[in-house]
Amino acid sequence: MRPVLPPWSGTLAAKAAAFITVMCCALAALLGVLVHVQVTNQTVGQARDQALQRLTQATQRYEAGDTLRRGAGVDPPELPGELRELAVAGDRGTMVADRAGRPTMWAAGPVDGRRALAVAVDYSQQARTIEGLDRAIVWSSGLAIGATLLVGAFAVTRVTRRLHTTALVARRISAGDLDARVNDPRTGPRTQASPQDEVAAVAAALDSMAASLQGKLLAEQRFTADVAHELRTPLTGLHAAAELLPPGRPTELVRDRVAALRTLTEDLLEISRLDTGRERVELDTEQLGPLAERVVRAAGNGTEVRVVRDVSVETDRRRLERVLGNLVANAHKHGRGPVVLTVDGPVVTVRDHGDGFPEYLVAHGPQRFRTEGGTRGHGLGLTIARGQAEVLGARLEFANAPEGGAVATLSLVAE
Repeated sequence: MRPVLPPWSGTLAAKAAAFITVMCCALAALLGVLVHVQVTNQTVGQARDQALQRLTQATQRYEAGDTLRRGAGVDPPELPGELRELAVAGDRGTMVADRAGRPTMWAAGPVDGRRALAVAVDYSQQARTIEGLDRAIVWSSGLAIGATLLVGAFAVTRVTRRLHTTALVARRISAGDLDARVNDPRTGPRTQASPQDEVAAVAAALDSMAASLQGKLLAEQRFTADVAHELRTPLTGLHAAAELLPPGRPTELVRDRVAALRTLTEDLLEISRLDTGRERVELDTEQLGPLAERVVRAAGNGTEVRVVRDVSVETDRRRLERVLGNLVANAHKHGRGPVVLTVDGPVVTVRDHGDGFPEYLVAHGPQRFRTEGGTRGHGLGLTIARGQAEVLGARLEFANAPEGGAVATLSLVAE
C-alpha cells in the first residue's frame, strides 16, 4: 500500500525544493569528503615523515651508544601491540594511537634481535586541524545549502506564481469568462524579439486560444441572433396566412408547424440575449410555494406540487417562472409521470420517473440542438433554464435518481 502524502508535497515548489536540497546535500557531501581525505592524507603523511625521520635519528644514536632523546625508547609500554609485532618482525612502520589521553604518531623499527625501538611524536595539533577542517566543512556546507535553497525557492516561487495565475485564468475561461487573460508582461510587444521562457509561451498560447475561442463564440452568437431576427418577419406573415386557410386537417397541421417554428425562433432570440450577458433582473419578493403552483396551473399538465417548507426569495418572478416552466415541460416531454415539483426552502426540485437525463447532460450540462434517445426537441428548453438561472444568481443542477428518473434541482438564495 502506497503511503498517503500531504497535499503540499505534490506542488512544483515542494518538488523543486526537495530536488535542490538533495542535490546540494549530495554535492556538499562529495566535496566535503574529497577535501577531508585530501587534507587528512597530507597531514598524516607529514606527521609520518617526521616520525620516521626521528626514528632514523634515534636508531643512529642507539647504535652509537648515545642516550636516546625524550620521546624515544626501546620497547616502551605504551607502544601499540600491532606496531610492536611489525617492528619485532624486522619492518619499520607508523601508527596513530592515544598516549596518556593525547593522539600520538608512533614510529617503530627493529633493534637487537626481537626488540623494538619506538619514537612518539605529538599528533594533537594535526588532529585539531583535521577536526577544525571537518567543522568548517559542515558549517560551510550548511550555509551553502541554505543560501541555495533561498535563491532556488525565490526563483521557483516566481515561476509557480506565474503558473498558478495561468491555471486560474484557464479555470475562469472554462467557467465561461472569455474575457479573462493572463497578460504576462514577458509576452508583451517589447519582449517579442527576445527569447521567451516556457511559462511565458504557455501564457501567450492560452491568451491566443481564449481570444480565438471568444471570437468564434461571438460569431456563433451573432449568427444565431441574426437568423432568429430574420425569421421573425416571414414567420409573422406565414402565421397570418395560416389563419386565413379554411378549416380542416391540413390547416391544423400547417398551423401547428408554424407555431412550433415561432416557438423555436423565440427560443433562439432568448438564447442570443442570454449569450450577450447583458440581461438585467427586476427583483421582487416572492413566495416560492404559490409561485410554483401558478407555474403548474399555467402548464396544465397534471404536475404534482409538494411544499415541504415555504420561504420568501428575492428574485425576478418572470425569469423564475420561465425556469420552472421549462423544467416541468421537459419532464413531461422527455420523461414519464408522475412529475413532482417539490419546494423545500430555497431549493426547488422537479422529478420525473422516466429513463433519466443522458450522461452527457449530467456531466456537462444541457447543450443546444442536442438530444438523445430518439426524443423530439432541440435541446433549447434546459439551455434557456440554465441561462435564466445564472441571470438570477441561482444554481441549476441535473442528476438521475438512484431508483430511476431525472431530477433537476434549482437552488435559490432565501431572504
